[in-house]
Amino acid sequence: MSGLTSTLTTARAPIALAVLGSIGLLLALSGVAFGSSWIPLDQVASVILGAGEKTQKLIVLQLRLPRVAIAALAGGGMAVAGFLLQKITRNALASPGVLGVIDGAALGVVVFLAVLSNESNTLVTSIGYQPLAAMAGAVLGIGLVFLLSGRQSASAVRLLLFGIAIAAVFKALVMVMMLIGPIYRTSQAARWIAGAVNEINWSEIQITLLMLLPLLALAVLAARKMPPADLDEVSARSIGLDLPIFRVLIFALAAGLTAVSVAFVGGVGFIGLMAPHLARLVVGRNIHAGLFASFLLGAIMLIGADLIVRVLFSPVEVPAGTVTAVIGAPYFLFLLMSRQRHDG
Repeated sequence: MSGLTSTLTTARAPIALAVLGSIGLLLALSGVAFGSSWIPLDQVASVILGAGEKTQKLIVLQLRLPRVAIAALAGGGMAVAGFLLQKITRNALASPGVLGVIDGAALGVVVFLAVLSNESNTLVTSIGYQPLAAMAGAVLGIGLVFLLSGRQSASAVRLLLFGIAIAAVFKALVMVMMLIGPIYRTSQAARWIAGAVNEINWSEIQITLLMLLPLLALAVLAARKMPPADLDEVSARSIGLDLPIFRVLIFALAAGLTAVSVAFVGGVGFIGLMAPHLARLVVGRNIHAGLFASFLLGAIMLIGADLIVRVLFSPVEVPAGTVTAVIGAPYFLFLLMSRQRHDG
């Protein structure tokens, strides 16, 4: 019976991925069409293909399409990071937000903007280095959490406590850096706290894409090394895998994915927690299908969150991160209470 169930799950995975891809495409087109003014989908397609009026080209190509593109990349990248963390720790509560990665990335960015700004609030170096600063902060965050957890890093409660503590410290440091200044584009630093996909340009998308694609490729390769038992000690030894080193590499990869994903978007929370859970419900426990489903679901979530705030609060720019927080926080509490009941 278990073999039949596994076969059915494997068979449904391509269909599920195709459905998720279609939903993502529809949401992306809707994200370009909706806004302060409605642009019919056929005209959106016409503009993307090179035709259309001058005003429509400005709205579609310079205002709406960039925010949809960065939402897809950032949401997908955070979801893949969450998928890897949950697999490597065998912990359903593990995610970039819970383990201090997002707040670490935020600290890295704010320190970068503050230290490299002059007295006139002008950045003295290229903004293209911002993802590297985010990556350094993300690695610092997750490194501290697992260092403090020590050998009990598989404990959900221990990871949660240290993650919350590190995130709180980093949040405080972010606020201090913003207050003492000078800092390049203080509004951009403040946007980090909530997470938003507006004010994105194509050069920032290009930087994100160039750094994210190699990391996603590494994630696919790393997934091939994950045994069916989610990397418990016995299965790891049976395939000759050095589990401690592999864990460190996966933690670093997850930190890099998160840092690049949020470098220009900000601290959008809970996507890395929710998307892998939903992916398992949709495609089962197949690792590669779960990885791709997580990316698609993460993209769908952030594109959808941005679409919601644009439709409901237009013309006010409300950060998309508020929607993911409103939905994700109760979901996280539900998972935590379920875990506590399961542990007795």
